[in-house]
Amino acid sequence: MELPLAVGVDGSESSLLAVDEAARHGLPLRLVHASLWERYERVRPAFSTDRPAGEVMAQNIVASCAERARLRDPEVKVSTDVVAADAVSTLLRAGSEAFALVTGARGRGEVAGLLLGSVSLTVAARAMCPVIVVRGEERNLQGSLGRVVVGVGDATGGTGAVRFAAREAEARACTLTAVRAWRSPIHEPGSPPAESVPGDPRLAADAAVAPEEQVSATLDDALREVVREHPEVDVSRRAVEGPAHRVLLEASAGADLIVVGALRRHGHFGLQLGSVAHALLHHSACPVAVVPHRV
Repeated sequence: MELPLAVGVDGSESSLLAVDEAARHGLPLRLVHASLWERYERVRPAFSTDRPAGEVMAQNIVASCAERARLRDPEVKVSTDVVAADAVSTLLRAGSEAFALVTGARGRGEVAGLLLGSVSLTVAARAMCPVIVVRGEERNLQGSLGRVVVGVGDATGGTGAVRFAAREAEARACTLTAVRAWRSPIHEPGSPPAESVPGDPRLAADAAVAPEEQVSATLDDALREVVREHPEVDVSRRAVEGPAHRVLLEASAGADLIVVGALRRHGHFGLQLGSVAHALLHHSACPVAVVPHRV
């Protein structure tokens, strides 16, 4: 049975954009709203026919989002779920039975001007399934640029990200551009040495100091399987000298989606995001997919 996309909805403009993004995938959608209204409203008498305002609002939110998804894709299968729990734990549980999670960048209760909401950040840093955080510029959110970008890192941590990106490119009928950042070993006098892997080697982002030929070979190795598995996808390769976060942020300007990997260490319960994924989640010009890799 095909796993659905789980979409976190709370009635905010950001979550409506998440519904639009999810409807592009051609997968069943499970719209999830975390509501704690039961904790704050008095329990109604058993004989009462009135529903608490919180329950009414929660049902209206998921119903309106379901209608929005069907307007985007009349063929999409939509289910809705209102859960009496906090948003983070609700979405993490939903992700255990989903192909991926889709969230907006900020919820209704977030501070105005915040780059990224705490729920989106925590879910992206802890989920065991891919998480797509919908953020960015208007032209990128429209999904009309025809390009999915993936940051290619080490052979172990980057495999899942590359496969996810190829699947996304095929579903969207987009070009897949694989980008690997690298640092030159040659520096001017007085300049600091290149970082072997800035931030975190687990992210699909930065290469150790290496010549361009080695970087190109790494790209070829990373893409060999997906080229065979997705023959209809047009694949391009880019080896760019510079810090990974800067290279990928620049690449996001011309993309409908940018994909990076993230390590999930067994037994570690904190936020597991390196500097590159963190920078993209806060500053990318397009939606960001974080694909976990368990070690």
